[in-house]
Amino acid sequence: MNSAGIAVQFSALPPGVVMILAAIAVPWIPHMARQAWMLAAIALSTWGLTTGPGEHFVWTALGYEFVLYRADALTLPFALIFHIAAALNVFYSAHDRKWTEHMPSLAYAGAAIAAVHAGDLVSLFFWWEATAVTSVFLILSAGTSRAQKAAMRYLLVQVASGVLLLAGAAVLAAEGVGIAFTAFDFNGPGAIGVWLVFLAFGIKAAFPFLNGWLQDAYPEATPTGTVALSAFTTKLAIYALARGFPGTD
Repeated sequence: MNSAGIAVQFSALPPGVVMILAAIAVPWIPHMARQAWMLAAIALSTWGLTTGPGEHFVWTALGYEFVLYRADALTLPFALIFHIAAALNVFYSAHDRKWTEHMPSLAYAGAAIAAVHAGDLVSLFFWWEATAVTSVFLILSAGTSRAQKAAMRYLLVQVASGVLLLAGAAVLAAEGVGIAFTAFDFNGPGAIGVWLVFLAFGIKAAFPFLNGWLQDAYPEATPTGTVALSAFTTKLAIYALARGFPGTD
């Protein structure tokens, strides 16, 4: 198979996934070629957005549908903005020769993009936690004692947000509501699960009184790490709130 055929196959993956796969090779690519490699991965992921609206990569197991790739009018603007932010971050970090920042930055952006396209709460949880794990390395890259401590606190909060999300999904499934990532009703069945999901989103969105992790961790990251962090984590949560709780005051 020629390179064009391989590119087509990779572009058929859910957007963001190709960026995560490309990030694995980053440590072994020389600095200048690394920038081109990352931009190519972002471009290939962007190409995947042309698949069109609908539910793709649907997997049925245990009586539930896991939608790995949902595209519609809400996912598209967020996906485009995230791809643009990822590309701009490659240019912004071009002066930095450390792959220890480039690798997690690309994977982090890819995980956020994949999360935007998750059509069920379990798939969302997987990518939700993936953004937490990949982004923490952008704080650790600073190499200071303060950064290490802040990174661990940051990871604890982000993982806790994911646990709340998964717990909410479990309650909704048990109550017969299902795990589809759609608009939720605070007054309907599984209300406790809805509140757990809302709290998970609120933590990641840095709601008032829930935003201490942001003020604690972001300043301790490297300059390029701070830019990357500010582009995705809270914005992903804003998307999740727009999807799950439209019109909620």
